[in-house]
Amino acid sequence: MDWNEFVKLYGLPKWPYPIRYDKETEIETDVLVLGGGIAGCWASISAARSGLRVVVVEKASVFSSGAGGTGCDHWVLTPNPLSPITPEEIVDVELEDSGGYCNAISFYISARESFDTLLELEEIGGKIRDTEDEFKGAQFRDEKTKFLFAYDYKNRIHFRVWGTTFKPVLFKECKRLGVKIFDRTMATSLLNEGGRQGGRIIGATAINVRTGEFFIFKAKATILCLSRPQRIWQFQSELTGFDTLRPQTNTGNGHAMAYRAGAELTLMEKSSPHIMGSGDGFPIYGQGNPFNTWHPCSMVDAHGKEIPWVDRDGNLLKTVQERSMPSSGQKFLGERSQSHPYKRPQLIPDLDERIKKGEYSLPLYADLPGMPEEERRVIWGMMVGEEGKTKIPIYQTYMEAGFNPDKDLLQSYLFLGSDPLRSPNLPQKRIFGEVGPCGGLITDWDLRTTLEGLYAAGDQLFSSNYHHHAASTGRYAGRKASLEALKAKNPKINRKQVNREKNRIYGFTKNDRKNNLNWKELNAASARIMQNYCGDLKNEELLKIGLLWIKDIFKNEIPKLYAPDPHKLMRTLEVIDILTCCEMIIHSSLARKASSKFLGFNRLDFPEIDPPQWKKFITIKQVDGKVKISYLPIDFYGSLLENYESRNKDYLSRWIYNRKNIK
Repeated sequence: MDWNEFVKLYGLPKWPYPIRYDKETEIETDVLVLGGGIAGCWASISAARSGLRVVVVEKASVFSSGAGGTGCDHWVLTPNPLSPITPEEIVDVELEDSGGYCNAISFYISARESFDTLLELEEIGGKIRDTEDEFKGAQFRDEKTKFLFAYDYKNRIHFRVWGTTFKPVLFKECKRLGVKIFDRTMATSLLNEGGRQGGRIIGATAINVRTGEFFIFKAKATILCLSRPQRIWQFQSELTGFDTLRPQTNTGNGHAMAYRAGAELTLMEKSSPHIMGSGDGFPIYGQGNPFNTWHPCSMVDAHGKEIPWVDRDGNLLKTVQERSMPSSGQKFLGERSQSHPYKRPQLIPDLDERIKKGEYSLPLYADLPGMPEEERRVIWGMMVGEEGKTKIPIYQTYMEAGFNPDKDLLQSYLFLGSDPLRSPNLPQKRIFGEVGPCGGLITDWDLRTTLEGLYAAGDQLFSSNYHHHAASTGRYAGRKASLEALKAKNPKINRKQVNREKNRIYGFTKNDRKNNLNWKELNAASARIMQNYCGDLKNEELLKIGLLWIKDIFKNEIPKLYAPDPHKLMRTLEVIDILTCCEMIIHSSLARKASSKFLGFNRLDFPEIDPPQWKKFITIKQVDGKVKISYLPIDFYGSLLENYESRNKDYLSRWIYNRKNIK
């Protein structure tokens, strides 16, 4: 039964929770964590270990929320005692892939502390080793430590893990340490000292998304661990296919709040055309393929003819084992790197042309039965099962339907137009935060933003990516924010700032029901504006028209929005944050007067690609309500080793792993 039939038969259902728009609650804490995903949980645990009062605010439920809430299959790019690869070499991969537009600070922090974070995760109950000896004797297993590795069996830099165990144990540890959790509570604004934009952050406001109750959180230090903006260029509401890798509720709330508070962001002009977000993709990981979770799976065509694999230099590989080994002269294999020094083996690059010539026939299939037994079992049952969104909708559903990986091929959607990661898409239908690195907050080496009292971790950081990065930067930010909280004075809230925020929020509940605009209409409109005026091809005239549209919506349409219940109030506030992110993207696009291969950025009026004088970061913030554009050198982070070690002497004396005596 669809919604229209339900309403016709039974009428509109009543809101099931008491509505308390008039209730206000004030909470005081030492460290406030906004966002209870992977980064948020680690930040909370790290801060709580310092003996401080910690509050975490989460729009969903901390037990399972966030991009990594339902699991992960890999813990990648992690230097460890079994690998010769150094943290500096890990950052080199990211710099090479991004053309230098990389958050070298956070990636170096992650490379230095990722293995420590993994071991701490094991101490609190996360499963990171093959303790039951399921894969004993496998090429990808270290027999002494029982660690399993992926992608590069020689250099052992990418771990296979049981990620479905992670979020429950992080939640349990938060509870054990006394972290106070506010589930179903959406942060709406950051509070500045004195109510002045750009002033020290002393807390945040929030609403309960079921009751509408208003919260004021006072804190000596605040850590933003919310996720990145999605639904910028593409919006799908009902009856569509797979459209986001992360939860759809990740709408850039932290980006927008930080911008309104006066924090500085960068890389906001970066985007790329992608099927992700279009609603046209088949559920990710649920189709046979040779990528990521499914690496190094064999592929065959409709007649059973095997598709060859090649190394980075185009040499044909004869065995399955060779697909996870560096080629001659290659240092190591990256996780998703397409740059030549770190590129992984892949299917023949001209496969699409050979299909058109009739050499191979569609559809393609994953040939799990033809794989070595241990590779087949680790792909189907561990990787597919532990990766987020795969355990129930894919692994369990397929097995209940009778799929047998020992006997059955699984169809691929490659070249059929609905592969969720690699099918072509219209150039104006772009992605920002749906998958891959994107814009976000700038921080120093303590992961403190440009505002005092405000830290950031995980997807809140610019150019962020990966589960291990969210975990290790969250853990790090919690440690650093605690040090500031220990020295900070008790915050004093500016009541005028609070009242402005209450009026902004609850005004949408009082608008005229009959002549209202709803959040879906607004999101569809904002996506169309971005497609038309900030799509693949940009120039100053187009971008300025787009900016006029955004400003007009803020002035004339947003005041008409109507939210009949707390849930729709949350959705309304999300779309306003999406529009705020659109505004930042267009301003940043206007400021970059050159095209860039690495940023997916094309200016018709400035067609030169990556000229040396534009090899720099564009930053954006608000000062007294006005947009301020600035620039940072591409290597603004300085010496990786010196900056990190000079700020973490105490940590290094206590936590650094022993390369000789790993257990």
